[in-house]
Amino acid sequence: MASSEHSAGFEPADRLAQDRDSVRRRFWIKLKQVVAKLPFAEDLLAAYYCAFDRETPRHVQVALLGAIAYFILPFDFVPDMLPVLGFTDDAAVLATAIRMVATHITSVHREAARAALKRGIDGES
Repeated sequence: MASSEHSAGFEPADRLAQDRDSVRRRFWIKLKQVVAKLPFAEDLLAAYYCAFDRETPRHVQVALLGAIAYFILPFDFVPDMLPVLGFTDDAAVLATAIRMVATHITSVHREAARAALKRGIDGES
């Protein structure tokens, strides 16, 4: 049985998640474009910092990178440009990933996220 028979459309995110440098670069580009409209920006940034933390276990990095890759993909189940609903699918994917690995997202990751938002993300990348 081919894996595509039971796919939910996440194959592009899975492939993108395997390229950490591309995720890192594209994450900041997308975040800068949408941060003002993103109610879960702090959680997304905390997940990002956890995913790229060398101390984070590999399986946690993979789960978070998959969710982050879904966020940065140019297409979605619900297009991001739709008012109110645009980021609901991104939020659901991220919330699921965070619930799976919540104990690994530390106060250090959350503080780094708050600090990045406070100083503005223009200086990040």
